[in-house]
Amino acid sequence: MAFPSDLEIARSAKLKPIDDIAGEMGLPARLLEPYGSSVMKIGLGAVDELADAPKAKYVLVSAITPTPLGEGKTTTTVGIGQGFRHLGKRATVAIRQPSMGPTLGIKGGAAGGGYSQVIPMELLNLHLTGDMHAVTAAHNLLAAMVDNHLFQGNALGLDPQEITWRRVLDINDRALRSIVVGLGARADGVPRQTGFDITAASEVMAALALTTGISDLRARLGRIVVGYTSTGKPVTAEELDAAGAMTVLLREAIKPNLMQTLENTPVLVHCGPFGNIATGNSSVVADLIGIRCGDYLVTEAGFGADMGAERFFNIKCRVSGLRPDAAVLVATVRALKAHSGKFRIVAGKPLPEELLRESPDDVHAGAANLRKQIDNIRLHGVSPVVAINAFPSDHPSEHAAIREVAEAAGARVAVSTHFADGGAGAIELAEAVAEAAEDSSEFAFLYPSSLPLREKIETIATRVYGADGVSYTPLARRQLDNYERNGFGELPICLAKTHLSISSDPKLLGAPTGWTLPVREVRASVGAGFIYPICGDMRTMPGLGASPAATRIDLDGDGEIVGLS
Repeated sequence: MAFPSDLEIARSAKLKPIDDIAGEMGLPARLLEPYGSSVMKIGLGAVDELADAPKAKYVLVSAITPTPLGEGKTTTTVGIGQGFRHLGKRATVAIRQPSMGPTLGIKGGAAGGGYSQVIPMELLNLHLTGDMHAVTAAHNLLAAMVDNHLFQGNALGLDPQEITWRRVLDINDRALRSIVVGLGARADGVPRQTGFDITAASEVMAALALTTGISDLRARLGRIVVGYTSTGKPVTAEELDAAGAMTVLLREAIKPNLMQTLENTPVLVHCGPFGNIATGNSSVVADLIGIRCGDYLVTEAGFGADMGAERFFNIKCRVSGLRPDAAVLVATVRALKAHSGKFRIVAGKPLPEELLRESPDDVHAGAANLRKQIDNIRLHGVSPVVAINAFPSDHPSEHAAIREVAEAAGARVAVSTHFADGGAGAIELAEAVAEAAEDSSEFAFLYPSSLPLREKIETIATRVYGADGVSYTPLARRQLDNYERNGFGELPICLAKTHLSISSDPKLLGAPTGWTLPVREVRASVGAGFIYPICGDMRTMPGLGASPAATRIDLDGDGEIVGLS
């Protein structure tokens, strides 16, 4: 009998009334705003009202360097949350909102999978409460006001060649990566080259994810730099009188969304910043609420521990003031075999047959990546737990190989079958996480805010990525000097690089050494609150594949969605 699809599993689930879920979290009804029958917005007043409630253990879910298929962080995050319920513990899960670009493209949705999902999965993956569209509107309002400022005489002296603010859209569309605006008659605007990014890559999204409240959001939006004058002076959204209206458009989007898992564990879904050029983490506001709503708060960070976890520790925790008690590293047999360099995994294509053959030696050959990612968690003083995300094609000897490597590195290990078995399959993992969360914590940032920008970059490159050093193009050097002059030197670093390698080269697997991190340019997300050096070619507007998921999504004769994954 074939394993049911995610959509079939989701539709067979029995949802609890969403106000019952809120009640289990201790959220008073006056702070809740129903969106239909299965989602609620949580008012920001919950942060203060719950401030005296006991604080939950704070658990981050990260991963080894993933294959293009991903290794199941969201599914594992949901599975752990459900597993705690089997242990008689109250857990809350916090995840990012999926972008419709990947959902309609090649990756599919981000509601988890199998019997560890957030439901209703159709609602989560398609629009939800409109937060993505609010971010899109606020971002594009600022873009419109930039071009209007040029048209109306450019009193601030913006250099058209130095305008950094592009437009955004929550759909994969490569044709919009590079465009020219203002064509036509004189009344149609000032012609200039620009482009579109996907909404998840918007600085507005990053600012929303890192804000602590509406006043803080207003200030962050005002600090957004849209470009520079010919003398290098930054021009901000505040100077364009755009930040107030942008905040108004985000007045509802700042409130986290409450949903539930298949087993009725509470889930906070909020924000979806891009994992390559932004933090790749769900919101600070959701965590400030969730940390007071149970025994454990389980959240995830995008891509491998060298990316999402490093940013969680050094950017998100710096803003929130929260400190993690444990971190989970999701590992799969297929990913470790891929890090051996013997196999090539391509999204949308079947796994190579030879990769599926039993071979613990191939797991050991790729184990350097796991060892390095365990070290990256320990660099921050956090106890790691390796979660072996089990697949039916795995062999016990291969799981044993992962366990051997992880235990030799001093990490706890658990095999988890949460995809097939839900929370019952994650009991061993939840027990290991609970033990790790009781370890004496010595959490520490990787660098102080006062460190110069170059030294921050070099600290991450050498200590987290394993590089020998950093090289800068002349452009990157000029940009860093200009940011320091303009007072941005205290900001943390969000290094933009490939997610397919610990290095900046997607072809370098395992844990490469003897390489230099190349920084080709540096951008400032002053409103969000970080500097992001770009190392390699970062696509901020994905394209559709030859057979995008959108071609399989439709309505059946009963008006029900089909083909969503």
